[in-house]
Formats: sequence, structure tokens, C-alpha cells
Amino acid sequence: MRARILIVDDNTSLAANLRDVLEGARELDVEVALAPDGKQGLAAARRDGFDVAVVDVKLPDASGLELIAPLRAASPHGEIVLVTGFATVDAAMAALRAGAFAFILKSFRPEELISTVAQAIEKISLKREREELERRYRAIIDAADVLILGLTAEGRVALFNPRLSALTGVACDAAIGTPFSEALVDEPEQRRFNQSLLGVVEGDAAAEVEVGVRDAVGAIRRVRWHLSGVRDGGGETDLVYGIGIDVTERRALERRAADAEALNAMAPLALGLAHEIRNPLNAAVLELHLLSRSIDRLSDEAIREPMKRRVGIVEAEIARLGRLLGEFLELARPRAPLREPVDISRVVRDVLDLEEEAFASNRVEVVRDLADDCFALGDVEKLKQVVLNLVVNALDVMPDGGVLRACTSVDTNEVWLSIGDTGPGIDPTILAEIFDPFFTTKAAGTGLGLAIVRKIVDLHGGRVKVDTHRVTGTTVRVWLPRFTVERPVSSPPYGATL
Repeated sequence: MRARILIVDDNTSLAANLRDVLEGARELDVEVALAPDGKQGLAAARRDGFDVAVVDVKLPDASGLELIAPLRAASPHGEIVLVTGFATVDAAMAALRAGAFAFILKSFRPEELISTVAQAIEKISLKREREELERRYRAIIDAADVLILGLTAEGRVALFNPRLSALTGVACDAAIGTPFSEALVDEPEQRRFNQSLLGVVEGDAAAEVEVGVRDAVGAIRRVRWHLSGVRDGGGETDLVYGIGIDVTERRALERRAADAEALNAMAPLALGLAHEIRNPLNAAVLELHLLSRSIDRLSDEAIREPMKRRVGIVEAEIARLGRLLGEFLELARPRAPLREPVDISRVVRDVLDLEEEAFASNRVEVVRDLADDCFALGDVEKLKQVVLNLVVNALDVMPDGGVLRACTSVDTNEVWLSIGDTGPGIDPTILAEIFDPFFTTKAAGTGLGLAIVRKIVDLHGGRVKVDTHRVTGTTVRVWLPRFTVERPVSSPPYGATL
């Protein structure tokens, strides 16, 4: 493409000679436009643009110095060469400070003008090439499906790509200049990240470090970073690039596989222990029953009532041990679920009806939003256990009352149910652990409820997601593969063949 030259000079004869000189130069491939004054020069610049503007300092309606800013605004990539017959050092310095590319004194040789214009065109070409490379570089950074981070030697953010912004909830512009480790890395691992960064800055080879990074809701995501330094001409590290991969799901799968392996190894032991534990528990229950009958025959109420109360406490604790044993066995050696059509809305409705007394005693309002035709293929008893565990968890976090919202719905290939509460929410830092066996924040909790929920949902080929907020509470949603009912059925039994 030919370069466009704009000559702004009220000396029309000189301007025409300059045009002939430039268009006839073998070193240049240009087209030249002429303007006799500043007003027409600006109009031409705004209309057609220019690569190089050769402007006389003294014009009938303006000074060439005054035209530099509006000409640059009209053609940001263009360069401006000022020409004058009356120059001072101060004028030349003022022109260069204002953004002029060069300052040429009349009378000049044609070769001087040609050389100056050629240099200006070369600068423009390099500038456009650099901007194109930066545009492509930015496009790659923005489109990459990995986390890309640039850090100064002091650990401050110099580059923050949209993928990292989406993960952390921090806008790219807002992140620039902030100390990355202190702002987003999990506090116990900040020192390890900073040591890896320091090693790269001081000249070590590229480093690999895996740390927790806080996401948009405050949960900790596991990110593996590859850190490598870029050095300046003096050999000092100018910038450290970090390429991050979110390995949270991978680590969760690895942990679940390890848990499953451990539980499978424990299954034979669990079955043996179940037999050994349940026998004395049954014996203890029978003995307590007989003891309770004997206490009932006592005539002294002052003695009878305290003893009855203590027997009740022991019975409740034995019942709790029995439930814990049953949950442990369910987790360690679950039976394969049945594969029968199940109305998920009916499952939720039945569990809610079963817990009506608990809702009333806890002053919990129940909101039901249950859709029709929410059929899945599965085991009704196990799915009831899923809903019951979620409802019990919701009740536990609303001891002083609240709202429990139960919903079901159907998508193209899935049905889903959700149980939401208005409790205090879950600390985002422990979200990754709440489905682990025996992990609990309750003083008397077993840590098996959600582990069993996930185990049952996995056996049904479904998935579980927890959405928690400090203000609005927690909602647990379960998706299951949809079963399509071929013909209308009124109030079908849970496991009926349709």
C-alpha cells in the first residue's frame, strides 16, 4: 500500500515542487495531497488520513506547532515533519516536545526531505507491526483456556488474562499493580509461592508450584503454576510469567479415588465389626428395656424420674451409635441401586411430609416448588436417603427458624432437585472438603451425611453442586439422568414398570 503524504503550505509553488520530489523519489512509494492552509489541511487529514504530514510552521491561519495536536488526533498513526525558514533552538525543542517527528530548516536539499520522510514511514511501519503483534499477543492471552499471569520482580501483577479474572472475580484492570500473592493466594501457602517467585527472579530455572487461589466466592481452588522469567538487556529479570492450570477437580477426583480405595479395603473389616458391635448394642437395648420396666415399678417418684431420664439418655446414645454404624456400612459397602422409574417430586414431597413435625418444632417455613413429570431411573429408598440427609442438614443450620426451599425441575436430559436453607452459609475455604467422609463442622456430627449423598448420586450417574452465600444461605442441587415416561401415568408407584 502506498504511503499517503499530506503537505500543508501556503506557498503553492513550493508545495507542488515538494510533491514532485517525493513522488519521483525511487526510495519512496507515496501519493501526495496538498493543502494551502491549516483549516484545509485538517479537513484533508480528517477525511483521508495521512502517514506523514509535512507542515510549514508559518501558515496564514495557524501555526504549524498548533496543528500538531489536532493532526495527531485526526491520524493517530501519522508522523508530522515541520518545515520553517525562521527557526530557533527553542522552537525546535517545542516542536519535538509537542510530538513532531522532525524539524527541517529551509532551504533544504531534496535528499534531506526524502530521507526524513522515508524514516518517518519506516517508523510508522514498525509501529503498526508492533501494534499488530501486540494485538495478536493479546488475542492469544485473552483466548487461552489457561490462567496467564505476569508478575514484576516485586510480585505485583503486570498481566492478568480474562480466564484468571473469571476464576478470581477480579477485573483485569483492577488487578494490575496489586500484590498477587497477598491478594489471592491462600495465606498458608503465600510464603511458598513467594519463594518460588524469588528463585525465578534471582536466576533459577523455571519453577513449578501448586497453591490455593481464592476464587470469586472465596473458595480455594488448587492451581499449579509454571513460573518462568524474562530478562532485560542487563540480564536482570524484567517480568515473571505464570501459566496456571486449575487442578481442583483433578485433586478432588484423586482424593475420591483414594477414599474409595480405602473404604473398599475397609469393607471386610466393617462387616466383621458390624456383627461384633451390633450384638452387644442389641443386648444393651434389651437390658435397658428391662431396667426401664423395673424402674417403673418403683414407688418413690423422686428416685424413679431421674433414673428414667438417665436410661433415656443411654437409649438415645445407643440409637445414635446404631445410625452411625448403618451410615458407615452404607458408605463402606453400598449395594448397587435398583433401576426403576422414580418420581423425584414425589420422593421430595414424602420426605417433607415425614419431617413436618421437625419443621414445626424448629419454626422452619417450607416452600415447595415441585414440577410434574420429573422421572429418573433409580432406587427410591436411596434417593429418599439423599433428600432426607439434605433436609436434616438444612434443619441443623437453622436452629432458630428460617425458610427451607425444596424444588424439582426437568431439563432435556436431566431432572434435578434442590434443597435450600437460609442459614449462615458454608465457609468457602472448606467447600472442597464437605463431601469427604468424616469431615464435619458439627459438634456431634458424623461427617457421613454428604459423603453418602455423593456416593448415592454417583451410583445413579448424577452430580451434586453446592451454592453457598453468607447472606442467602446454602442450596444443594442434585442432577440425575432423566427417564422419559412413554405414556401418561396417574400417581405411579415409585418403582413401577411404565
